[in-house]
Amino acid sequence: MRNILLGIIIAMVIVFGLQYCEYKKENLESIHLSAALIQKELKNVGKLVVTEGSFAQVYTYKDSKDLLYGLIDSRKKAMIVVNAKANIAYDLSKVKTEIDEQTKTVTITNIPEPELTINPDIQYYDITQDYLNQFTAADYNKIKKRIEKSLRKKIEASDLRTNAENRLISELQKIYILTNALDWTLKYNTSKIECEAELRALKL
Repeated sequence: MRNILLGIIIAMVIVFGLQYCEYKKENLESIHLSAALIQKELKNVGKLVVTEGSFAQVYTYKDSKDLLYGLIDSRKKAMIVVNAKANIAYDLSKVKTEIDEQTKTVTITNIPEPELTINPDIQYYDITQDYLNQFTAADYNKIKKRIEKSLRKKIEASDLRTNAENRLISELQKIYILTNALDWTLKYNTSKIECEAELRALKL
């Protein structure tokens, strides 16, 4: 009788042991599958996010030179019309992430800085210049630098950067939705993201 009971206990231990090993194997396979899906989504999101805007502005350039100790005033001036295309881009292929399968956590450790590109189309009108003070290549380069500096300041004050950040957040939301659906945790550095509102509130 004792041998029969011992045999039954051993059989039950073996059955439960096999079931536990099978459960652990399935759970591990599920984690690996989830990690693979997340890595695939990170790769899909890794594209350039671009927001483009158009800007127009009119400038007046004036320059004068005093010659012969102020006896002669030599002047030049021009009206400049600028139509510029500007875009702000995030190269999301440079986003750095860490995946911890043990804690089922995806951590975004770095998001690249936005890249601002300005392409101005500069047209000169109503150019007047004296013989002793004419436009040179140096003048045109100086004007272009001033225009780009002015445009950069104007663009920074516009909603173009905000729009770019909103598009960036919309791309990162794809990662959050997937990790949340797979019962994983998404973090940005040390901040745990528990809802989409927290993601939008991040200071990137």
